[in-house]
Amino acid sequence: MTDDVTADARSDEPVDDGPVTLRTIARAAGVHVSTVSRALRRAATPGATITSADARIVALAKELRYTPNPNAASLTTKRSTALGVLVPHLTDIVLSSVYDAIEGEANRAGYETFVANTHDQPTEQVRRLELLLGRRVDGMILGDAHLDGTNLAELHRRKVHFVLVSRRSPGYLSVCGDDYGGGRRVGEHLAALGHTEVGIIAGPPWASTSVDRVAGCVDALADAGVTVPPHNIVHPGFDAQHGHDGAMALLTSARPPSAIFAVNDFSAIGAMGALRELGRTPGRDVAVAGYNDVPVARELMIPLTTVRSPMEEMGVRAVQTLLAVLHGLPTSSTTLPTELVVRESTRG
Repeated sequence: MTDDVTADARSDEPVDDGPVTLRTIARAAGVHVSTVSRALRRAATPGATITSADARIVALAKELRYTPNPNAASLTTKRSTALGVLVPHLTDIVLSSVYDAIEGEANRAGYETFVANTHDQPTEQVRRLELLLGRRVDGMILGDAHLDGTNLAELHRRKVHFVLVSRRSPGYLSVCGDDYGGGRRVGEHLAALGHTEVGIIAGPPWASTSVDRVAGCVDALADAGVTVPPHNIVHPGFDAQHGHDGAMALLTSARPPSAIFAVNDFSAIGAMGALRELGRTPGRDVAVAGYNDVPVARELMIPLTTVRSPMEEMGVRAVQTLLAVLHGLPTSSTTLPTELVVRESTRG
C-alpha cells in the first residue's frame, strides 16, 4: 500500500463509531496517518500547494465530520496558537473591555484565547494558571498581578512567557494606563477647586492600580499645600458596596472631607449613594471623582468626574507585546496616557 490516495483507495475495514481521529480518516482513505496529517496541515496553511490527493483527504475529513484536536496538535508542534488570560473578575466592565480587546487582537493574529477568573486569590491564581498551562497555551496575559509578585516568580522560573495588563509588578513586563498621572490630575483638580479636606477610597494595597492612583492624588495635593492624613484613606475595595462603605466611614468621621476620590468608578457611584442616604448632593455638598470613565459615568443623574483610562488599547498592546516576546523581538513595558474628564460631580 502506498501513501498516495487513489480513486478507490478506501479500506474495507469498518470505521469506529467513536470520535473521528486522524487514524479514522487514514483507515477510510487507505493511507498512513502521517499522510493525512500532512494533507490537512497543508490545507490549513495559506499559500501552500494542495495536491489532488490532499483535496480528497480534506473532502473525506469533512465527510466524516473530523474536528482537529488542538491539544493533540500542540503535543507535536509544541505550540497551540492559543493565549491564556487571567482576570480577577470578568464581571468588572473595565476588565471585560480589556479582555474583549485582547480577544479581538489575538484573533486577528491567528490566536484563540482562554480566559479564567481568579477572584484575586493567590491560591486560585495558581489553580487557574495550571489549568491554562495544561492546555499548552503559548503565552499568558495576566490582569490580576499583585505588587508583591505572588506567583509571577514561579512562572518566570518555569520560562512561561507572560505579560501583565492593567496592573504592574516590579521586574515584569506590563502594559498599563498612567495610573499615577491620572491620580495626580484628580488631586490637581480638587486642589484647584479649593478643597483642603480630601478623602480617598482606595482598593487593596497589593493592586498597583490603587496604589499608583492614590500616590498620584496625594502627591498633587501635597504640592498644592494640602495634606491627606492616613485616616482619610480607606481601603475597602473596588466595587459599589465598597465605595458606599468607605464613603460612610469618611463622611461620619470627626472631620468629614469636602471631596472624595474613589479609585474606581463603581466605588465612586457607591460613594454617591452614601451621600444620598445622608441627604447630601454630589458636586454641591461633597465633590466626588472616580476613575476609568465607564459608559455609565456620564449617564448618571449627576454625571461623574473621572479619569478616562485606555481600556481597549491596553488589551491590544498587551497582545502585541506578548507576540513580540513569543517571536523573540525586543519589547518593553508600556504606560499609556490617561485623561481627566470633568463633570458635575465635582463642579456642580
